[in-house]
Amino acid sequence: MSARVLDGNKIRDEIKADLASQIAGLKRAGITPGLAAVLTGDNPASQIYVRSKVKTCAQLGLHSEKIELPAVTTTGQLLDLIQNLNQRDEIDGILIQLPLPQQIDSQRVLMAVDPAKDVDGFHPINIGNLVSGRPGLVPCTPAGIIEILERSDILMNGARAVVIGRSDIVGKPVAMLLLHKHATVTICHSRTRNLASVAREGDILVAAIGKAGLVTRDFIKPGATVIDVGMNRLATPEEVRHVFDDPTIPLRELESKGYVLVGDVKPEDVKESAGAYTPVPGGVGPLTIAMLMVNTVRAARARRGMLLTAASQL
Repeated sequence: MSARVLDGNKIRDEIKADLASQIAGLKRAGITPGLAAVLTGDNPASQIYVRSKVKTCAQLGLHSEKIELPAVTTTGQLLDLIQNLNQRDEIDGILIQLPLPQQIDSQRVLMAVDPAKDVDGFHPINIGNLVSGRPGLVPCTPAGIIEILERSDILMNGARAVVIGRSDIVGKPVAMLLLHKHATVTICHSRTRNLASVAREGDILVAAIGKAGLVTRDFIKPGATVIDVGMNRLATPEEVRHVFDDPTIPLRELESKGYVLVGDVKPEDVKESAGAYTPVPGGVGPLTIAMLMVNTVRAARARRGMLLTAASQL
């Protein structure tokens, strides 16, 4: 029996449908949630991401502004812009697209964003709210992972969950969210001894370490739910052959596109060993932008003192 595919595109569409009705209700009350996306420099991947976020805002009826700054922008100039956005009432969410150019102090910039408008959920105040279980803006990818598990009826209460990766953006926050869902959580990383055997204890395995095909069948408890957060580009035939047992189709994709997108989990192994899994692409990725939209609407409500109704607790 093959593993169940957890379709991130389908879940994203469900969330967007829920959001659309909420946004329509807010607009009837004279409120249009607004997002400012700040893009500094000319990183091609960042340009694609910001374009997708602005496009999604338009689809849902949110106000959005794309602010593009040159690569030579200084930390001071970016801080001045953020101060201005913090003060603008029609802007509910501020997104600073990462990575920033090397000369910019990223930590100072992220700390300058008003926590009430920090729709990425990176500010220490929002991280503190997450840790203590208080309402706040939660990092988008971890929030999306919880949405996938909940909407796919994956039991978290009492489950053993193993998170591979300890980043501030994914690993740590998703571990905390799973803990709040009453899972028993283990965080692993590059220095964890006997990594495969620890991972194999997980009823839920979250792979977020950023290394293509690291997680093989030896890591996967038979029947476990595997959430693959990795987004890795394979650019050579050697890399493709290392990750795929049968590289025939991926090699054709490499020849036509110039790269093959894979996660942190070996695709063939997860299909054979897991009970359910998120594919790459089409798994966790689509949820990240959807949850950014959720955070923007949530920020708009919270900033106006509106109670978060059950329907808004996506």
